[in-house]
Amino acid sequence: MWDIEATTGYKLKTTFWDDFSIADRFGINAIKDTYKRAFAEWKTNYIYLTELVLVLNHKAWEHYTNGNELFAQLYNELWQKCTIYACTKLKGEELSYFYRTTD
Repeated sequence: MWDIEATTGYKLKTTFWDDFSIADRFGINAIKDTYKRAFAEWKTNYIYLTELVLVLNHKAWEHYTNGNELFAQLYNELWQKCTIYACTKLKGEELSYFYRTTD
C-alpha cells in the first residue's frame, strides 16, 4: 500500500499504482507490458504522465528497499525513460506542473 496522500498531500488520479502492484506479482514481462500500455495510452496527458513517473520512482525505491534488485533496476530504467520523455516533450505550464509535482 502506498499512502502518498498521507505523506505528501498528493491525491492519486490514476490506477497506475494498483496496475503495477498487480504486474509485480507476474514478473518482469508483466511490468514491461504494463508500462508499455500505460505510457502509450497516457503519454500525451501531462497529469497522468507525471503520475506515471511518480509511481515508477516509488516502485523502484520499494523494490530496492525490499531487496528485489532485478525489479528495482527495471523500474529505475522505466522511470528514467519516462522522465526523459516528459522533460523533452512537456512545455510551459505542463512542464512546471511536472517539476512541482515530482520535486
